[in-house]
Amino acid sequence: MPDGSLLFGNRTFIIAEAGVNHNGNINIAKKLIDVAVEAGVDAVKFQTFSADNLVIKTAEKAEYQMQTTEAAETQYEMLKRLELSYQEHIELYNYCLQKGIMFLSTPFDFESVDLLEKLGIKMYKVSSGDLTNMPLLRYIAKKNKPIILSTGMANLGEIEEAIDWIEQEGNNRIILLHCTTSYPTAYEDVNLRVITTLQRAFKLPVGYSDHTVGTEVPIAAAAMGACVIEKHFTLDKSMNGPDHKASLDPQELKYMILSIRNIEKAQGTGIKRLSDIEIKNKKIVRKSIVARKEINCGQVLSEDVLDIKRPGNGIAPKFFNKMIGMRSNKRIEKDSLIQWKDVSY
Repeated sequence: MPDGSLLFGNRTFIIAEAGVNHNGNINIAKKLIDVAVEAGVDAVKFQTFSADNLVIKTAEKAEYQMQTTEAAETQYEMLKRLELSYQEHIELYNYCLQKGIMFLSTPFDFESVDLLEKLGIKMYKVSSGDLTNMPLLRYIAKKNKPIILSTGMANLGEIEEAIDWIEQEGNNRIILLHCTTSYPTAYEDVNLRVITTLQRAFKLPVGYSDHTVGTEVPIAAAAMGACVIEKHFTLDKSMNGPDHKASLDPQELKYMILSIRNIEKAQGTGIKRLSDIEIKNKKIVRKSIVARKEINCGQVLSEDVLDIKRPGNGIAPKFFNKMIGMRSNKRIEKDSLIQWKDVSY
């Protein structure tokens, strides 16, 4: 099964999606980085855009944005106040370096890609909304860096097309993220089995970008083999802004990370064998053939004088039928283990 080991090693690569939950405030953005570091994620991700390049001024907001921001505010006005300047990007990038966490950001236009290139970003994350944006995908692909591509709202044909555009630029370092573009996403709309579908269809590493409430679904995705998990987080779900309510708070983020890391430990090698930790329990838990009642020397063994009980350091129960008809070589006390030296034909 394809995985992201060549890019991320054997661990699930966990991205804490700060997005625009900084509310346009650099100090809140730094606090979000602090929370991500404390939780133990691999990368913290923001969004890089210019409202003027992203949306026309009369564009309506999505329904969830209407519910979480001022209704009279246009999408353009909302995005304008959530922009981060180039200097703020530099400050956040350097702060991530100082804290030992990878800085990531999703670019939404050519100028944003150029900004991130100046920073020296290690890989690109492309949003579901730009999966069909051929010019932007080609532009990013030419940077010859790994691309994490969200696939919300897309069918297999559109995903294949996007992959082709990237690969035509000589870039084959692609990680697909299954995603449902709904905020928050209802459980019945998640369709986690798509992770397996994408793995089989494209033979690429596949992760999962989650928009459900809570931590169950991303944890389950990790258990299904998602090599990347992306999840929105916030300092406080009650803050004003489009994405806070569908995000994890700091404690939930910590719990999700711990759960995923525990699942990684539990997945193991897939080889069914006697593990080292089981050896000491094997003789205690398994059973042996014992004397149901006292057996005299020379007595022929029958079912009514034999029983099966713990511990497991005598003759294994699979030889029960073989022992029928054998004779005892000695007097065997009731409830004692029978050894091969004690019997013969």
